Amino acid sequence: MQRVCFQLQVKPDRLDEYAERHRAVWPEMLQALKRSGWNNYSLFLRRDGLLIGYVEVESLEQAQAAMDAEPVNARWQEQMGEFFVDLEGARPDTGFVELQEVFHLEDQLDAVEPSTTHTPQN
Repeated sequence: MQRVCFQLQVKPDRLDEYAERHRAVWPEMLQALKRSGWNNYSLFLRRDGLLIGYVEVESLEQAQAAMDAEPVNARWQEQMGEFFVDLEGARPDTGFVELQEVFHLEDQLDAVEPSTTHTPQN
């Protein structure tokens, strides 16, 4: 499973509307995301418009291609594109900046000998 974290910048004057649109995402869009392999998908919005997204996928490229084949995605991306800055003509679902993962607790725990992962520290 690939863990993907990404960032976008929401226009400061559109924060409330952006958040409101995500309180009730179209059911057809939710189902398309699930069909396309987007798992454990979350968005986090800071008051200055910094948007951080997190998703778990088998492959980001495959998940994006699957969503590209979903008719509802084109409609959603067209409507959501107006909320973002610096997309330079890209859609929000492809114009984000992917962040590099530098630490994951479970990966490091798995690398430690099993006897030390279950031993309480005194």
